[in-house]
Parts: sequence; C-alpha cells; structure tokens
Amino acid sequence: MSRKLKVAIIGSGNIGTDLMIKVMRNSQHLEMGAMVGVDPESDGLARASRLGVPVTAEGIEGLLRLPVFKEIDIAFDATSAAAHKKHDELLRKHGVQVIDLTPAAIGPYVIPSINLEEVDAANINMVTCGGQATIPIVAAVSRVAKVHYGEIVASIASKSAGPGTRANIDEFTETTRLAIEKLGGAERGKAVIVLNPAEPPLIMRDTVFVLSAAADKAAVEKSIEDMVKVVQGYVPGYRLKQKVQFEDIPESAPLNVPKVGLRHGLKTSVFLEVEGAAHYLPAYAGNLDIMTSAAMACGDRIARRRIEQNATRADGNAA
Repeated sequence: MSRKLKVAIIGSGNIGTDLMIKVMRNSQHLEMGAMVGVDPESDGLARASRLGVPVTAEGIEGLLRLPVFKEIDIAFDATSAAAHKKHDELLRKHGVQVIDLTPAAIGPYVIPSINLEEVDAANINMVTCGGQATIPIVAAVSRVAKVHYGEIVASIASKSAGPGTRANIDEFTETTRLAIEKLGGAERGKAVIVLNPAEPPLIMRDTVFVLSAAADKAAVEKSIEDMVKVVQGYVPGYRLKQKVQFEDIPESAPLNVPKVGLRHGLKTSVFLEVEGAAHYLPAYAGNLDIMTSAAMACGDRIARRRIEQNATRADGNAA
C-alpha cells in the first residue's frame, strides 16, 4: 500500500506546472514520472528539470521515447481539446490511464464531490474549471428537488488564463453546459466564462442560478452547505461568498427555459469564490487550483484502487 504510481503530465503550461507541484508536495499515491511540453523554453519544463523530473519538449512522441515511459501508469493531459484526441489514442494503446483536463470530453465527466467513486474508465474528463466549481452546487439542489435549469457564470482573472484556456473557450461553454445536465441533473444548462482584465487581478468568482421545483429552502441551503464542505476537502480555498439567496417563482408568472418551456418553482442563487493555494501562480488563480486539485484527487483515487488490487492479487498468489 505504500508504493506510488508514476504519472506523466502532458502540457507544461500553467495548469500542468501547478499540477506537477501538487503531485510532488501533496499526493498520497502519485509520483512524477515525466513532464511533457512542446516549447523547450517553457518555465514548466525548466522547473521540472530542476526538480529532477524527466522532461521532453517533443510532445507525446517524445514521451513515448522516454525510458521512463514504460513505468507510467497515469497520464494527465493539460493541453487542448484538439490535441487530446491524438494523445488519448496513443496512450490507451499502451494501457495508460488518461485523466483529461481539457474540454475534449472523450471519457465520462468526473467531479470528485459528485461521482468519483462511481466511475471506472480508461479516460476520464475533468469537465472545466468553471464546471468543477459550480456543478456541485447544481447537484446539491438536485438532491432536494428536480432542477429545471442551471446557469453558471465563471469569472477568472485574465492573467490566469493561458493559451490553452483561451483556445478552448467554445469547448468550455459546451462541455460545461452538458455536464450541468449530466452531473448536475438539470433539464437544461448554460455556461458563461468571463476573462476579467482588472488590475490587480481578481480572485475566481462563480455565480450559480438554479430553477427547481418548489422545495424546502432550509433543506436546499443545507444540501449546498454540505456540498461546499465536501469540495473544501480537496480545494481548501473554495467557499460561499454570501448566504444562499432564494426567490419563489409562482405558477402564475413562470420563467421560459430555452428548449424546455415554461417552469415555475424555486430560484436559488449561489455566489462562490475560489482562492488558489498559490503553488505556482498567485492565489487569485483559483480556476487553476480547483482544476488541478480535482484532477489530483481523481489520480490519487485511481492509484489507490490499483495499489489495493495489486496487493490483493499478490496475497492471492502467495496463498
């Protein structure tokens, strides 16, 4: 149970570098095996090299050629949705577990606070930073009442959005919307991302609007507060910005939900902020922190499961 599994991180930008530092500092069951990039001058590759991590600036092909590749059990992909399709195909041919931090959504969506224990797939998708922050709230309401509509607005500091994030804006909105429906339980979802250029940079802020069937407000509020505590277990900087707000929508004045129709009930408004752990970028980059923290939580769970399975097989063979 003490052995750790080696991981490769593909993408030496902001997200990949932050994830590397988390793995090296905080992971229970993972250890760095390789850092992969395409820019030989990237800070992520330079930092990994200084820390003694094998590196390559030749992308996925370079990773396959590294001597350590045969020891890699899990690969985190922190590149782009377009690049991930090729990476996934090559990695799965070699039996490597893939954890996708892009919005490619080849594998099932995973948000640790909602469905981590239920998913066992060769490729799992971490949705998006906005999805990781907000969909748990939609799911919390869904535990109490049927959700007709869930809308999220994720506002992040422009400085914390690297080239990969900017290249994936369209995929971000579509992937997050679908995950609001599939994991959050909403009949219809909508997602908006705002890159805030303010100076000094502002902390990540998220707003969640949920229209559900009529429900006990105290029960909804408690469900949300309980969910926040679960997320805080792997993202300590995740918190409610203010008390949950409610508005009754009467049957006589229903709201029109796009592609669903007229709905009435309870409107719940939740305001969140996510402060980063400042492992790589400053604390305002909560969008990075929640994504990498969620990915590491998934990697640790998968590694623990494999280590336990290997130990069970070893015990069986010894008997």
